[in-house]
Amino acid sequence: MDIVNQLVAGGQFRVLKVPLGFIKALEWIFAIFAFSTCGSYSGMFKMSVECKNRTESDLSIGVEFEYPFRLHQVYFDAPTCKGGPPERLFLVGDYSSSAEFFVTIGVFAFLYSMAALSVYVFALEKYRENNKGPLIDFGVTCVFTFMWLVSSAAWAKGLSDVKASTDPEKVVDLISACDEEGNLCREVHDPVMSGLNTSVCFGFMNLVLWGGNLWFVFKETGIIAPFMRAPPPQEKQPAPDSYGQQAGYEQDPYASAQGDYKPEYNQQQQGYNQEGGEYGHTPTSFANQIESAE
Repeated sequence: MDIVNQLVAGGQFRVLKVPLGFIKALEWIFAIFAFSTCGSYSGMFKMSVECKNRTESDLSIGVEFEYPFRLHQVYFDAPTCKGGPPERLFLVGDYSSSAEFFVTIGVFAFLYSMAALSVYVFALEKYRENNKGPLIDFGVTCVFTFMWLVSSAAWAKGLSDVKASTDPEKVVDLISACDEEGNLCREVHDPVMSGLNTSVCFGFMNLVLWGGNLWFVFKETGIIAPFMRAPPPQEKQPAPDSYGQQAGYEQDPYASAQGDYKPEYNQQQQGYNQEGGEYGHTPTSFANQIESAE
């Protein structure tokens, strides 16, 4: 327990919140669903043969088949309606190659996803060191994307053939007693194929997941980094010389005008003071003249 606690404490589980780790976790889960729904399948269908002589009839002929769908090895016994022992008949077709290929890809995808998740959580720094980890991850992801495409398409075709070979209406044609007049052959129960249909759906969903994850793994390689850098900021260009000169031209005359205006104002003020002084003496002299006249 101490080792487990140390591993959990040292793990970087935040990577599961980003697309790189989250999609890898989905790949791990969907791979389990894909190979388990196909590899654990077993089905059965039933037929009935009703002969003229009711004592020879068999109203419940059950045929069982399962993964890996080597149907040519599946047999059943049917009455001949002639008073003799029942005849042994075999189904037609061997579809084990496509089914086993699909399950194999699912198992290996499950194992690789689990290993990749462990590296993401416990050795993310070494994974990104020198870009070796992302490059390997990207190559393996490309291979699995292609393999999911091939295996899912092959299994979809194989499943359609399995459905045709296990159709009770067609299997009835293999029974010789059904070709004779007076005998009645019919299907009683069709096989349930929902599990196999689900496996094909999970196969193509894995294809979408692995194909979509290519972009996020490719970004980790750093190959696209030089193309995603922002352009350097442009430096501000200095103002043209003519503008500076014009600004100086607007400032200097105003300053000189103020400097020239103050002395003139002072001189005028002094002149006014002098005139005022002369005017101020006039009443005094006028008073003196009046006093002398008296």
